[in-house]
Amino acid sequence: MSSSFELGDADRLTVGTVGEPGHRVFYLQAGEAGRTVTLKVEKQQVAVLAQAVAELLSDLPAPEAVPAASELLPPIDAAWAVGAMQLAYDQDADRLVLVAQELVAEDDADPDDAGVARLRFTREQAAALVARSQELVEAGRPPCPWCGHPLDPGGHSCPRTNGHRPPTP
Repeated sequence: MSSSFELGDADRLTVGTVGEPGHRVFYLQAGEAGRTVTLKVEKQQVAVLAQAVAELLSDLPAPEAVPAASELLPPIDAAWAVGAMQLAYDQDADRLVLVAQELVAEDDADPDDAGVARLRFTREQAAALVARSQELVEAGRPPCPWCGHPLDPGGHSCPRTNGHRPPTP
């Protein structure tokens, strides 16, 4: 059984990466009262989370002061990889709520043993998360102008050219 986490009022929330573009590993990290939870996420999950949070924030009063984006705190040791995420807004507490569920293989005997992380955070933290997420996603490899796949430093075999000539960045 994996660990589950409940951070009722996160005092820190960020996303970050380890590695070079093309080989980066993405992490979601939250903390409360000196306790830090780190979860492994995919780049696409970070992009979708940022979009969903931004859309939710657009329906709420603007945050008063957006804190500066924070880096990941070491040690960066993920408790588990995130599969599904759900986002909600608790109007009574004026907090966004993120529920992340552990990625479980289809053949695992009991998916109910999967870890769950519930994170509650402020609109200000949410705005900082959106900015940081967008910064990290955009800092990746540039897309191929013809097919949209990421370009490696030496180019790539573009399916639009049938692999005959690699596009250059």
